[in-house]
Amino acid sequence: MPDSTIPDSPLPGLYIVATPIGNLGDIGVRAAATLASADLIAAEDTRVTAKLLAHLGLRVPMTPYHDHSDERTRAALVARMASEVVVLVSDAGTPLISDPGYKLVRDARAAGRHVTTLPGPCAAIAAITLSGLPSDRFLFAGFLPNKAKARADTIAEFAGLRASLVLYESGPRLAAALAALAEGLGNREAAVAREITKLYEECVTGPLADLAARYEQAPPKGEIVIVVGPPGEAAAEEADDAMLDAALRDAMADKPVAQAAKAVAKRFGRDRHAIYARALALKGQA
Repeated sequence: MPDSTIPDSPLPGLYIVATPIGNLGDIGVRAAATLASADLIAAEDTRVTAKLLAHLGLRVPMTPYHDHSDERTRAALVARMASEVVVLVSDAGTPLISDPGYKLVRDARAAGRHVTTLPGPCAAIAAITLSGLPSDRFLFAGFLPNKAKARADTIAEFAGLRASLVLYESGPRLAAALAALAEGLGNREAAVAREITKLYEECVTGPLADLAARYEQAPPKGEIVIVVGPPGEAAAEEADDAMLDAALRDAMADKPVAQAAKAVAKRFGRDRHAIYARALALKGQA
């Protein structure tokens, strides 16, 4: 059976504590006890964490730790871990998931500090359980880039991966992200989960193109997770070199090399840059 013992006095060191992603009732007993025992809480936004502490009836010193925290800030925190309990939290969910906490963990380990984690809520995991899409193998990809070309290049890296994809997104960018995913991956089944564990929680499923159209005129509010299903057998058709070359020649008959390579890479679930290089080689032989 799991060990349910909670030490009265935690050892000095770094404690990575997952916090609720919406519903404050999801705070764990061990997480609450560790927050109460902390000498210092390193928080992504102290104003957000203050609300959780107020809910728990706690008053604990806090200091900001976020994307813009520098090496001196990390060094000061690591120094305090030698004799104090330092708790790392993000605004919501599990720290280090799409935030800079790994640098603090890395430095704490390098200094020989005690490091432990208190698992709990995570929006990416919650969304894939809601989606109804395959969850036996998935990739968490964080946020897609803002710029269209960088976003398309990033999506192309995932095209041939036989796994579900999990991404974070904001409401104003959602429709464009879904459209780009449909363009780069094909019209796969997907889910948009938002406001998970909150009053207006919803999970909308359907093909990527349909979801893009749904949200184009009405961008949703709240925290959003996109889950995209893996490629089907037809979308990731296996091909030997001869089949790839034949497909490229057919595509290049009426398309520029770059467009032909993109189409063939998408069809066979291959890396677009490798297929483009193969297309150039074939073009040179003509």
